[in-house]
Amino acid sequence: MTATQVKHEVKDLSYATLGKQRIEWASREMPVLRQIRDQFAKDKPLEGLRMVACCHVTTETANLAIALKAGGADAVLIASNPLSTQDDTAASLVADYGIPVFAIKGEDNETYNRHINIALDHHPNIIIDDGSDVTAALIQNRKDQIKEIIGTTEETTTGINRLRAMYNDGVLTFPAMNVNDADTKHFFDNRYGTGQSTIDGIIRATNVLLAGKVVVVGGYGWCSKGVAMRAAGMGANVVVTEVDHIRALEAAMDGFRVMPMNEAAKIGDVIVTLTGNKHVVASHHFDNMKDGAIVCNAGHFDIELDLKSLREKAKEVKEVRPFTEQYILPNGKSVIVLGEGRLINLASAEGHPSAVMDMSFANQAKGSEYLALNKGKLEAGIHSIPREVDREIARLKLNAMGVKIDDLSDDQLKYMNSWTEGTD
Repeated sequence: MTATQVKHEVKDLSYATLGKQRIEWASREMPVLRQIRDQFAKDKPLEGLRMVACCHVTTETANLAIALKAGGADAVLIASNPLSTQDDTAASLVADYGIPVFAIKGEDNETYNRHINIALDHHPNIIIDDGSDVTAALIQNRKDQIKEIIGTTEETTTGINRLRAMYNDGVLTFPAMNVNDADTKHFFDNRYGTGQSTIDGIIRATNVLLAGKVVVVGGYGWCSKGVAMRAAGMGANVVVTEVDHIRALEAAMDGFRVMPMNEAAKIGDVIVTLTGNKHVVASHHFDNMKDGAIVCNAGHFDIELDLKSLREKAKEVKEVRPFTEQYILPNGKSVIVLGEGRLINLASAEGHPSAVMDMSFANQAKGSEYLALNKGKLEAGIHSIPREVDREIARLKLNAMGVKIDDLSDDQLKYMNSWTEGTD
């Protein structure tokens, strides 16, 4: 089948050559997913299943899509964010791997929603979701297709929160695999992946020196912890804002200043939100910011920043660098917004490093296999990735890194499982 015969809507198929080179480069750093792909090619656990993957269309996601196809899946890939698509990667998946892709960097909301409907037209049995947009659209608009669903897998904290809300409302009537909370996902992807890629995106967009700057981090979940840690490592003076007492206490004991956003907005040179909630930076916060304050988001949706209010009050808006807009306020001060408020680590950079996405997408692949092998056996609701799968992914990653660990002796195992042995 030629590229033009594969259903697609991508920027330009002529980008495919570069895209293939980059997909292959990413694969070098994804040894766990490579092993799963080889196993899938042999066992075909997804044979005959229609799948939709709604993900950031990056070189790492490309390697996941290739693994799914190797496992026998009839898979369609769409973007989970309008600014996260790498157009050369999308082109290569169509031209070189025969995988239908509907994703264009910078697509408007109308196109984004149309692509979701195209994905649902594929009548998926398994959905790999990032933010639960496809799952939500299915439940809201395609109730007749719910009976075709074996299950879904979810990549993000935001998506898991939405799935819990669906379950509490009684509308999630099929199983959902909680990929986000697997230890080999959130400990590494959320913390180290988001930490590095968010700082990368801010620097690529602005070329700002972080050393000596006040960097305000909205939230202190795993993603925020990663950003705070990396910003501090580059010499920034980090301030954390929180609504959760335990997380705020943790941030304070990690050595960061903690204060409400009302106060932090007044002193921040760079403000980045990572909460999954709306209007973390609200209209009144913009009014109190320093002249030239840089604001961006690395949470899931752009509504973490109240950009509608900012646009309404601004006297002028102009692009001063790629993915960098300057808003001139009535008081004469300017606010710099990066990446249209969307995920800055994907808008102006390349997202998480391949080495960390190796584990995240290994969980997605194995989660999909688990759903397929347990079709009709799992209850509706949210299910954890099996502990043995989580540990196996960690073992494979350590082996690939050349890291060895100790094994418990028989005597130690006996001691750990006994309540009669204690201090001699």
